[in-house]
Amino acid sequence: MTASPFAPRGDKNAIEEGALLAPKFDRDGLIVCITTEKTSGDILMVAYMNEEALRLTLETGVAHYWSRSRNALWRKGDTSGQVQSVVEMRTDCDQDAIQLVVEAGGDGKACHTGRRSCFYRKVESAADGSARLTFRE
Repeated sequence: MTASPFAPRGDKNAIEEGALLAPKFDRDGLIVCITTEKTSGDILMVAYMNEEALRLTLETGVAHYWSRSRNALWRKGDTSGQVQSVVEMRTDCDQDAIQLVVEAGGDGKACHTGRRSCFYRKVESAADGSARLTFRE
């Protein structure tokens, strides 16, 4: 196994203002990742990464994720052809979330349903107080 490229979690100042990546993985060893498209800025998907997925993404420049449903490492595009080339990676202030800015390969569809984005429905309040979904794409 390759040594971790990540710094140990330091004090608040080191985490929020420091220059070293020290991701905060949750109790399951995962960190949330928001993936956006480079040109439009649209959110394509939200997924999770474990330490290996984050390391491989950094090493290869191609998005890797951890599938919670399959309990397996997943290189985006291996089965769909929708390879996500990472243009930029960001982390939030306390380093418990990652944002990938990507160029989406193939036909640019990121969702397993065949849509461009996993966020294809809008939530709206109905007159009766219930929440309804309407399709965006």
